[in-house]
Amino acid sequence: MNISIHNWMRAETIEDTVNRIARMGYDSIEIQGSPELYDTKKVKKLLDDAGISCWGSVTLMLEQRNLLAKDKKQRADSVQYVKDIVTMVKELDGKMVSVVPGTVGKIIPDGRPEEEWQWAIEGMQEIYEYSESCGILLGIEPINRFETYFINRGDQALALAEATGENCGVCLDAFHMNIEEADPLEAIRRAKGRLVGFHVADNNRMAPGMGTIDWPAIISTLQEIGYDDVLSVEFASPLDRTPANPYPNSIDTDPKGMTEEQKKFLEDHGSSAVTEEFYAMLTQKSIDTLKPLIS
Repeated sequence: MNISIHNWMRAETIEDTVNRIARMGYDSIEIQGSPELYDTKKVKKLLDDAGISCWGSVTLMLEQRNLLAKDKKQRADSVQYVKDIVTMVKELDGKMVSVVPGTVGKIIPDGRPEEEWQWAIEGMQEIYEYSESCGILLGIEPINRFETYFINRGDQALALAEATGENCGVCLDAFHMNIEEADPLEAIRRAKGRLVGFHVADNNRMAPGMGTIDWPAIISTLQEIGYDDVLSVEFASPLDRTPANPYPNSIDTDPKGMTEEQKKFLEDHGSSAVTEEFYAMLTQKSIDTLKPLIS
């Protein structure tokens, strides 16, 4: 297994991110699902020069992005957004895209269960046809009930993947599994043969090793089912604004380059702008925890 990391958790240049993770020993990046931000030729050269590959990307389902929307045009626009991410990943020689079907932060449905299920299948099948032509894998990602009402557990993601296509997979996330699965290890086992990505953060969504998740057991179970791809670090550190804050230098009070979309996405994940010092600590802690377990 290799170790990757997302770059949506802090507003900074891609150059800063790549330089940091290369220095710390990461193998790859799971690049932010904002294709409009990147010149893929320049990013590819940056990655190549740093000895870092692109593992893939993750959909940032914000605002009007929703494969389950009642409005047909909204669904079509959302499908195109995911296709654009697939294109970006292909141009960066990446392998996979993890897909959250519904809007993050939306917990009230637009339609009846059978309607939304059909909309999800139709949207995923259109995306799947395109991703297959590009040689990019799709992994449907369950996230917890406080962020979406739709796909929360691995079994639900597997059902949608099976309805989408033979090569459609799932992408599991240890943080979300800790909330939603009765037995996270069994959920991993049930995903055997369909698991195409695995995101890692601890039970408190801090870096792996800063909470209670049994990482040796997680890694051992992944190895047991033959998953030998990538662990993608995806912490979203909760911020303590009280005198009890154990990390007094964690909050960036004057963030540079943070768009309103990034700000909202972080806030929807219970986080916000963090300082370079704090972010670097979390990034280092993640690889220090995981690397010995896969060596």
